[in-house]
Amino acid sequence: QVQLVESGGGLVQAGDSLRLSCAASGPGFSSYIMVWFRQAPGKEREFVAGISWSGSSTYYADSVKDRFTISRNNAKNTVYLQMNSLKVEDTAVYYCAAGRVALASGSHLYDYWGQGTQVTVSS
Repeated sequence: QVQLVESGGGLVQAGDSLRLSCAASGPGFSSYIMVWFRQAPGKEREFVAGISWSGSSTYYADSVKDRFTISRNNAKNTVYLQMNSLKVEDTAVYYCAAGRVALASGSHLYDYWGQGTQVTVSS
């Protein structure tokens, strides 16, 4: 069982940056694929970014490519999402999740989820 706790969300202006963190507890963090999803009000949860267990592979949604960077520190059991050039449409609750099947965008692939952290971008 892996427990995930997100932090780092907040209220920022368009063009600003934020770094989200997801701290994991429980065994085997370094063997998990880690991902970030987000859910805006009235919308379905959508994939944002993912990283392989070793950190050697990453995958991004087109909407955030070249603006967001996912990374991980297995020694600290933490995954990060650096978000630059934020836009109003990035406003959402951001969730981290862990899985072992594949680095892909389907939420059904991930077994463990955090409670989420709110990111609000104002114009």
